[in-house]
Amino acid sequence: MSISSQYDPSNVEDKWYQYWLDNNYFHATPKSGKEAYTIVIPPPNVTGVLHMGHMLNNTIQDVLIRKARMEGKEACWLPGTDHASIATEAKVVKMLREKGIKKSDLSRDEFMEYAWEWKEKYGGIILEQLKKLGASCDWDRTSFTMDQTYHDAVIRVFVDLYNKGYIYRGLRMINWDCEAQTTISNEEVIYNEEGEKSTLYSVRYQIKDSDEFVTIATQRPETILGDTAIAINPKDERFSHLIGKEALVPFIDREIPIIGDDYVELDFGTGCLKVTPAHDPNDYEIGLRHNLEVVDTINLDGTLNEKCEVDKYVGKDRFEVRKMIIEDLRETGILVGEEEFVTKIGRSERTNSVVEPKLSLQWFIKMKDISRKAHKAVMDDEIQLYPSKFKNTYNHWMENVRDWCISRQLWWGQRIPAYYYGDGDDDFVVAENIETAVKLAQEKSGKPLTIEDLTQDPDVLDTWASSNIWPIAPFNGFDDQYFDNENGKIDKSKNPELDFFYPTDTLVTAPEILFFWVARMIIAGYEYLDEKPFQNVYLTGIVRDKLRRKMSKSLGNSPDPLELIAQYGADGIRTGMLFSSPAGNDLLFDEKLCEQGRNFANKIWNAFRLVNGWEVSSDNQSETNKQAVTWFQNRLNKALKELEDHFSKFRMSDALMTVYKLVWNDFCSWYLEWIKPPYQKPIDQATKEQTVELFEQVLKVLHPFMPFITEELWQQFAKRDSSEALVISSWPKAAEFEENILKEADLMFEITSGIRNVRNSKGISPKEKLELATASPIKDIANSLEKLANITYKESEDKPDNSFSFVIGADEFFIPATENVDIESEKKKLEEELNYAKGFLQSVNKKLANERFVNGAPEHVVANERKKLADAEAKIKTLEESLASL
Repeated sequence: MSISSQYDPSNVEDKWYQYWLDNNYFHATPKSGKEAYTIVIPPPNVTGVLHMGHMLNNTIQDVLIRKARMEGKEACWLPGTDHASIATEAKVVKMLREKGIKKSDLSRDEFMEYAWEWKEKYGGIILEQLKKLGASCDWDRTSFTMDQTYHDAVIRVFVDLYNKGYIYRGLRMINWDCEAQTTISNEEVIYNEEGEKSTLYSVRYQIKDSDEFVTIATQRPETILGDTAIAINPKDERFSHLIGKEALVPFIDREIPIIGDDYVELDFGTGCLKVTPAHDPNDYEIGLRHNLEVVDTINLDGTLNEKCEVDKYVGKDRFEVRKMIIEDLRETGILVGEEEFVTKIGRSERTNSVVEPKLSLQWFIKMKDISRKAHKAVMDDEIQLYPSKFKNTYNHWMENVRDWCISRQLWWGQRIPAYYYGDGDDDFVVAENIETAVKLAQEKSGKPLTIEDLTQDPDVLDTWASSNIWPIAPFNGFDDQYFDNENGKIDKSKNPELDFFYPTDTLVTAPEILFFWVARMIIAGYEYLDEKPFQNVYLTGIVRDKLRRKMSKSLGNSPDPLELIAQYGADGIRTGMLFSSPAGNDLLFDEKLCEQGRNFANKIWNAFRLVNGWEVSSDNQSETNKQAVTWFQNRLNKALKELEDHFSKFRMSDALMTVYKLVWNDFCSWYLEWIKPPYQKPIDQATKEQTVELFEQVLKVLHPFMPFITEELWQQFAKRDSSEALVISSWPKAAEFEENILKEADLMFEITSGIRNVRNSKGISPKEKLELATASPIKDIANSLEKLANITYKESEDKPDNSFSFVIGADEFFIPATENVDIESEKKKLEEELNYAKGFLQSVNKKLANERFVNGAPEHVVANERKKLADAEAKIKTLEESLASL
């Protein structure tokens, strides 16, 4: 095959990706005698397009799966997408709005038709984009969390957990997203790390039948009209006499009791707390303790309703009412103070809307008991988190876990399988389908009910309540033949695929969904299989820009991944992302990293062109070349051992750097220079064959990181059939290596670098042969050194006249000056350097002669100055000797 002078990824990437697909290399099936290695992709939202976080996460997964495939494991990387209830419904509503259609004008079935139409048109974009990155997923197994079999599995889990007593329906304080018009879980409420500016308003409430007032501080004056009590700590001597009396709500003069409750802190705020049970979770708890009325003044869309009892506020947004009520409080003289401060305000993760606490009848999962095994599994390292620092975070969440609200007021998603047949709180049944629901309803009610008498709950499940079975459902674990309804367990021994691929091996995901998703998958794994869903959880950092800002469209600091791939090639981007991505720590992305990745690809390409272009002679292999081959074989084996250590600890960036240094420094910069024949001269056949063999080993360890260029060069080296592709070749196994061989070569490389430094500093051409004199025993590497450094080696106890020297360890090396070197100019340079060194020595001596400094400065500071003194004296001695030799 002919090969171009420059590497062009656009000519390579699509070609080889299609070749891999055509030969079905990515597809895995259960095979006896083979070890499985399974990764389930964190399913991106069906609304999503590729961003930098996806690039990092999926590059890491692909590195792991490609390495496992080459190790002979049955490597299965299961891809798919999440239906993303809130995000997708918002997209569909926007599409309908552009068509002049309101969601409210459609029936549920009509809306779902539009939603599925949108999904079919746009839902697969991100998976196609992942192919551009080189993701070697088992595309035949692509799953979607609203596929019929997956949907049925989610419904089955709901019914099972309800029957086990874990799921219940109750009136609770929940988080309401006024923009998305749905509940969200506690974990979906986010807070700005730096806080947000707010104002604390001090408002006077009059005591009934008295001229006395109490002052209340609040950041939410719009909720004043929902107050149903004022709370005071019974131990507060300032106000305890008021307990049992009544106060008047401003503007509407509603009479509310003044109650005593220990929740009110004595030394915080004014000492008096307005209690609004409908709009604050803590107030709701106080209300339960004191049997307070609940007055819900805020509608689902965030506007105020008639219960606020002030007509001009009705129908207006809560934040508009806040401004209005503050102005009205000022005018009446009731507002007695305003104080700006910074606080954390809960916002919806999806819409960024300020969350409204509301009392609502919703569906919940009791989390305390069902999560015990999942908690223990991580704390006992049955499941390992990388980095382990996240164990503390996980432990804190599990120890403080609260019941999970799983119902959402949406249409897109798995509809809750609860069926109502009456107006009573308990007039409902839970079943997988309406036929079963009718039978259960007949039994429960004692009435001859029909399908027409039943109404299904309109809400859908939280998206995370479907993706929690992601490691199980795509393998059909909840199908009838494998799921035992009696005990609510899966018998995986009956399911060959689940039995082979579960538990999975490594989950690669982001720390911010450790609870949303990871913990809940672990809970589901132990609940249904009594087994962990994965062995390792690798938690990536957040991709940030050079200024440490999180990448986002609004900031304009997030590059288009596909444009980067077009510019630098997929291999360049993959390595660029991994050059600085330690587990759990944020990645500071700089496009120069991608440039470095592209340069690395060009280095490999040019190394191939060099080796491939060598003509072969019938000469015997020289001892120098034998020595070079032996050295690189040992260096490769050491690198392989380092690689395994890095991979075992999920140090992906370190693993890449090991390969990078092996290729750039060891193979290209040293090995190829060592064996390279003179210009336009042939190389002996043995060295050429061994070099190709070593190059192929290098391509193997590079392949998981840079799959495209390595497959291209692998196929260029020899004509290979489909069973010999690099993607399925065997991973090199590390053999023992001899450290003394490596140390000997390191010395030679250091000497070579010293010689090159002399050439550079003295303006001596690399083509000019120099003499190297030393008393050090380097005969074993002399021949190779003469070739690498273009020198003639001379063993000498004496220092040659007019020579330059350099020191390595305890050994000194001399290069006699040639006629091309200006001795007087060199002497002048040395004298200038010597004078500077003497001046520096004098300043250090002066400092150390100062007793106050020596006795008063920290010990390490004084020690550092003494080291400077010793270094300066040594340098002066060397410079004086060099001058003397000239």
